[in-house]
Amino acid sequence: MAADGPIKLVTVNTAPERARKLIGRVVEDMKDRYTIVHAANVEKVEDVRPTLEKEQPDLLFTASMWTPDQAQEIVSIAKETVPHIKTFSLPFGLQVAKGPDAVVEYIEEHLPSLLG
Repeated sequence: MAADGPIKLVTVNTAPERARKLIGRVVEDMKDRYTIVHAANVEKVEDVRPTLEKEQPDLLFTASMWTPDQAQEIVSIAKETVPHIKTFSLPFGLQVAKGPDAVVEYIEEHLPSLLG
């Protein structure tokens, strides 16, 4: 049974089609536990705040193309904009080093502890 209500997700990824595809796999793989709605993808740091203000998501993922400093900046903006938001940053370089399957596995491994 899926958790109470849908979880609204915003991703921050400079490759929006890849984000949609990978999150689509996670949504499908975890649908028995969570109802995740991929509300939006943001490609630029300066678009994070307005997108979060509009969407008011429960969850934000930063993709692995962002350096740790950039990911931290995005997370800070997210927490200032939507105080209850949960955030998750993929390790820098994961997609390039290990490919899309590793990204999906990493998210699926860590998401349950993040969502509680």
